[in-house]
Amino acid sequence: MRMTSLAAALAILCLAGYPVASAIARNTRASSAQGASQQGPLRPPSSQNNPAPAADQQEEPEPPESGQRLKVQTTVVNVFATVRDHHNTIITDLNKEDFRVYEDGVEQKVDYFTKQVDLPISLAILMDTSGSMTEILGAEQEAASRFVHEVLHKKDEALVMSFDTDVNLLADFTEDPAVLSRAIRRATINAAGPMITPGTVPTRGGGTNLYDAVYLACHDELESEAGRKAVVLLTDAEDTGSKLSEGDAIESAQRADAAIHIILITDPRATEGYGPGVASKMTQDTGGRVINVRSDKGLEKAFDVISEELRSQYVLGYSSTNTKRDGTFRKIKVEVNRPDVKILARKGYYAPAS
Repeated sequence: MRMTSLAAALAILCLAGYPVASAIARNTRASSAQGASQQGPLRPPSSQNNPAPAADQQEEPEPPESGQRLKVQTTVVNVFATVRDHHNTIITDLNKEDFRVYEDGVEQKVDYFTKQVDLPISLAILMDTSGSMTEILGAEQEAASRFVHEVLHKKDEALVMSFDTDVNLLADFTEDPAVLSRAIRRATINAAGPMITPGTVPTRGGGTNLYDAVYLACHDELESEAGRKAVVLLTDAEDTGSKLSEGDAIESAQRADAAIHIILITDPRATEGYGPGVASKMTQDTGGRVINVRSDKGLEKAFDVISEELRSQYVLGYSSTNTKRDGTFRKIKVEVNRPDVKILARKGYYAPAS
């Protein structure tokens, strides 16, 4: 997020009662990844489970020395939640007392609560440009272009990637919808051509690098951003070439606190283990949703649903009762004291490591 956006995000977080120390630390982007022009292929790491720091960690200030030095460290966890009723309508009148949050089965005290509609959003739009998307790419571009013009407000930002036999950054983070729209329209089927970029040769025989694309978007781009973060994937959710696994992709999103939303272009010939099954797991584990699309109008409606959810979230913050700094994954469960509701929220986070 650019400095103006980061300052606004930090100010909003402060007003909401958020600890923001961890949001200040930022990674410097490589000069080749700056600007909005086509950036070329991105390269995932060759090994799996590349460690990354856990999000939402805050160290409280140390008191002045007085005989013995005391250092207190608190892990603060922020959860963004969208709640719908049995008619699939978003519920907007809930209060702090309506929510219960559990970590590994232990109820947590919700310290911070707000109905958030203005906190800046950082989006990663990932477009599948493999051969299976040939017939639908034009409609994807139209709907995605309209989406960035309608969903992005002042201080929001987004990037655009395409993926097939390689992963390409078409536009780095920008607040300008026109730049993003031009990048979306530059997406080309099998953009990498017949030659696979050295260093990104798939280990499973070539094809679609879905998991690598998600990892690069979350680990390399979104993890250092502040505020709300989401990945919007347009794909049939079939991966046939990534170096990294589905688990690596999901973990990278969880560490970045980014929800994955998948607009699923269903292929009835999808191999078992891919397609709808993969899409369901990636979204459920990160607090996003799958929207099945079978027509051009379906694409537009899918983007409208995602836009509505990003603008209709509750923010719940708590200080974990588990003070161990063991780097483990901790499960989160959010409940609402109303019947027949559906809750979208992240399913866990990685604790800080000593």
